[in-house]
Amino acid sequence: MEKAIVLCGSAIGAGLAMIAGVGPGIGEGYTAGKACEAIGRQPEASGKVTSTMILGCALAETTGIYGFIVALILMFVNPFIGKL
Repeated sequence: MEKAIVLCGSAIGAGLAMIAGVGPGIGEGYTAGKACEAIGRQPEASGKVTSTMILGCALAETTGIYGFIVALILMFVNPFIGKL
């Protein structure tokens, strides 16, 4: 019974960790839209805007990757089973 409870909690935790993938998707879409607006207003600044946008998107994506890795650890490695 204890193992079932731990597995259930791990599955719920993994699902909650995957919610972390929603934020970067919204943020990256918003960033790309604003970058297109900025380039449309000042085409001569397109290089600077594009490099800043790519750096920001890369940093935002790490949040989703961390959530994904936590979910994988909870589902497949599951360090809590050994504590029973």
